[in-house]
Amino acid sequence: MRVLDKYIVRQYITSYLIILISFSVLFIVIEVFDRLPRVLRHTSDFWLIAQYFLLRVPYLFVLTSPVNVLLAGLFLMNSLSKYNESIAIRAAGISIFRMITPLLIIGIFISAIVALFGEYVMPKANTRQNYIYNVEMRQREVEDIRIRSNIYYSDDRFIYFIGFFDGFQNRKRIIDITQLDSDNRIIRKIQANEAIWNGEDWEFVNTHIRDFDDSELINYAFFQNIVLPYISVTPLDFIKSGKSPMQMNYMELSEYIERLQRIGDKHHRELIDLYMKISFPLANFIILLFCVPMATASMRSKGRGILFLLGLFICFLYLLVLRIFQSLGYNEIIYPLTAVLMPHIIFFSLGVFFVIKAEI
Repeated sequence: MRVLDKYIVRQYITSYLIILISFSVLFIVIEVFDRLPRVLRHTSDFWLIAQYFLLRVPYLFVLTSPVNVLLAGLFLMNSLSKYNESIAIRAAGISIFRMITPLLIIGIFISAIVALFGEYVMPKANTRQNYIYNVEMRQREVEDIRIRSNIYYSDDRFIYFIGFFDGFQNRKRIIDITQLDSDNRIIRKIQANEAIWNGEDWEFVNTHIRDFDDSELINYAFFQNIVLPYISVTPLDFIKSGKSPMQMNYMELSEYIERLQRIGDKHHRELIDLYMKISFPLANFIILLFCVPMATASMRSKGRGILFLLGLFICFLYLLVLRIFQSLGYNEIIYPLTAVLMPHIIFFSLGVFFVIKAEI
């Protein structure tokens, strides 16, 4: 590593750590002022309250990381420009892209750290914070939703209706199953009063099975107890998780989405949240590209200040566009993958444009 690289890395990391600690303290203070009165209504235990607020730090770290990354980069570039170090670097024949290469490597490294932090630390911290607030403070249990009614779903030419599901006893009641042929005509109708999970299969009770051919009834049978092996869903598939996507890691959320897909439940929101776990950390790398104009600014401090504010504006615009596309995806206006990737593609292209323009 060159002396220049070491200098840039040292200066950047110093600025980043100062900004990170400052932002963490600031946001914790804001959280305390906002939520403390509500918390004090339920407990006065100092250690419990301290845990509750400290467990908010991982979420704040992930959320504000792109801002921290950009601010550190802007401070570094402003310093290089202010003391004409960037001019000396370019005079030595070093390109702008080569000069910012250490920053881009740091951006990739921070993106990986944020991704790992969001995968392993933040879900546990959010789960623990939720448990402290609901169980230890409010004396309420956090449970999955095990009682559901009027469930519709379809699977491989079968249409299912379940009037009531009891996840505590693993029972279904008022069951109506319709089987369709390739032309979407009814070929079988199964109606049962109840189904009980035996650990491996559903045992249907008081079941009526009718077979049709071209809308004509050709066979009817009644079974007091019968197992239908092609009913592949399990009781777990019907249980809605009491955890929010922020309280699940990638694998947990992925498995939960598969459960929702098996019973035909809406899962757009969860799918977008799953993609966001991978894509959001990329913002920490992309946002660094917008520091480049500061490196080529040889203007007075007022002009550098305008560029500094412009960089911050672009950062907050980036985060705003991320949320707008996320909302469009939540409301099924655009595809989940489009909702997640499009903001990154737009701002990465814009960042590359700034780098190329600065190089010219």
